[in-house]
Order: sequence, then C-alpha cells, then structure tokens
Amino acid sequence: MFRVWYPTIQFTCKIANPSKGDKIWKSINVSNFVTPVPHIDSRSSKADEFTIDYRSAPGTEFPESYLITANLEKDLQISLEIQRPAAIPGWKIGKGPRGGYSYFGTDTNKPEGYVIHRFWPRIRATGHIVRGGNAELMKGNGMFVHAIQGMRPNLVASAWNFAHFQSEELGGVSAIQMEFTTQEKHGKKGPGSGGVAVNIGSLVVGDKLVAITAETKWPGEESQGSVISRATHVKSEHDPETGYAQPTEIIFEWRGPSTVSDTPGTIEARLEADLGIPEKPRGLIEKIDVLAEIPYVLKLAVNYVAGTKPYIYQVSPGSCLWIYSFLNTSQWVNPGKLMVTGPDELYPGLSSGLGVSGVLYNEATFISQ
Repeated sequence: MFRVWYPTIQFTCKIANPSKGDKIWKSINVSNFVTPVPHIDSRSSKADEFTIDYRSAPGTEFPESYLITANLEKDLQISLEIQRPAAIPGWKIGKGPRGGYSYFGTDTNKPEGYVIHRFWPRIRATGHIVRGGNAELMKGNGMFVHAIQGMRPNLVASAWNFAHFQSEELGGVSAIQMEFTTQEKHGKKGPGSGGVAVNIGSLVVGDKLVAITAETKWPGEESQGSVISRATHVKSEHDPETGYAQPTEIIFEWRGPSTVSDTPGTIEARLEADLGIPEKPRGLIEKIDVLAEIPYVLKLAVNYVAGTKPYIYQVSPGSCLWIYSFLNTSQWVNPGKLMVTGPDELYPGLSSGLGVSGVLYNEATFISQ
C-alpha cells in the first residue's frame, strides 16, 4: 500500500480592539498554495484565499514592504501593507545565512532541531478590514517577525515570554523582546541540566535602531556579560482556569552597546507591567487554549500534544501591528512606560533617563510547566 502525505497550510488571523471589546479569530485551511511566486520574489506566497507579496524599493523612504490581502470568509476581507523604514534595518542574532538560528543539540551541523527569529522592530502599517459590509481603516506602527520552529514545539521550550512596546514619543520608540525557556533535556550538561532562558530583543529610539540585546541564562549560573535581555515574572498567582502560575507582574529589561556607528555608549531600558490577578486581570485580551485551536485531524495525527497543556496569555496594543503565533498563551494590552537611558547624542536628556509613554502588548506562553 502506498500513501502520500501532503502538508496542511493554514492562514491564521487575529483582530482585536480592546477599547471596544472586539475580537475576531480566523484560522482557515487554504488551497493551491504556492511559494515562491513565479516572477515576483522568493519571499512571496499565495493561495486561493490570500496573497503575500514582498516588494523591494532600494533608495526610497521604505525600501522593503509586504502587501497582504486575504479573503477569509464571505464577510471578512483584509488588505494590509507593512513597510520597513530605511532608517530602521531588520536584525537577527548572528551573521550570514545561519543568522537568527538557535540550535538544539551538541552538533550545529547536525542539530536535533532549531528555531529561527528575524525582526523588523518598527514598521508602518496601513490598510483596511471589510466586515459586515463596512470598511474599517487601519494605520499605525508595529513590528514584524519571521519565526520558524524547526522541531516539535514541546521540545523547543516549556515556556515563552514576548513583549512589544510602541510609542510616538522621542521621535518614535520601539522595544521588543522574545524569550524561551528550554526543557530539562536541553542544557549545558545534557539531560537534566536544562531550563535555559534564551532571550533576544532590540530598542529603537528616534526612529533609529539603537541597540540589539541577547542573553542566555544557564541554570545555577550568574550572568557574566554586560548585555542584559530578560523577562522576569516578579509575582505570579495560580490560575484555576489553566492550572498555571499566571504572571501578575513582569519586568522586561534591555542593556547593550549602541548600534549607531557615530554614537558609542550603552543603551538601557526597563519596563514594568502590572497584569492584575486572574480574578481581576488588567488588559487581558485572551487566554488561548492552543489544543482547542488545532484542527481535529492534527490532534489525532501529531503526537507532540501528548503530555502537554499549552496556554497563551495575551495582552495587546490597540494601535500596533504584530505578526506572531505561538502555542498556549495569554495576551495582554496595557498602557506602559519604558524608562530609557543612553547617550545624549541619540536624544537630548537621555543620559539622565527618560520615561516614554506608549502601549505594551505582551504574551506569556506555557507549554508543559
């Protein structure tokens, strides 16, 4: 007997307006998926239900962009253009084609698995949503991430943290951070030495990429480096709905050398988030039971769900765009204040520390803790 398995391609979209309490979640199987798209670009793709077109315009104000259009159902269509400003380059940790990779195992040439993260830390987003026969305009600043999980999610990490802060103050500010904590099997000394926290992030001030941060915290070891990139759950409370210790206060920290060539020095930032308690949350958009969102056929066929209970806590900014997908998560959106310190050449008064008011979207994801 001969059997051929074909991949399932899905287009997933979430639209939330916390001020109105609106929330739309769509995840549809697509047909006739093609990538790369002939005669366009290797970073473009299309299907009967959507198109994603990469566009390059060197020497212009926005040298790179993506145009995303989707017909998700009869009463929901989306058209969105995201543009990267010329003054804010994309970034990844590491050089060359392997930049952005995190490898698992002892041999990077033959790893057990990998994940990839590459970012545009501050983009301009414009477009519209058509629902109920009415067109709603969208315009704001956000971030874009190209993320790939090259191994089963329950083997990548036991938990994730994600922060996305945007502000129009100081000429345009962005602070983003992604952190995952490995399973016990992945550590410096092999199985049983895991629980390694891997964190990467960046800071944009004055619409310039001013710092990129990366920190690995090994269990039982004090951090020795001058670069800080970390998310700390200061307080947590048991959430009876999910069974996890939901964070009620998180501190996000960044510290690293300036990436602006003519402005040396150190850039530091700190953001404290008060998320409320499970019975009375602040800015909670949704707790996502990931297994409930996976198509039934995948629950039967994919064995990585065994023994896991993924939840995503989500909080998000109303005017910002984020393109991000995970397992079991809670998501929040709240006003926030980022405290930034750095050379005055980047922005007057920065050496004394400046408070930047904006909006924080953050996620806390639990897979198997």
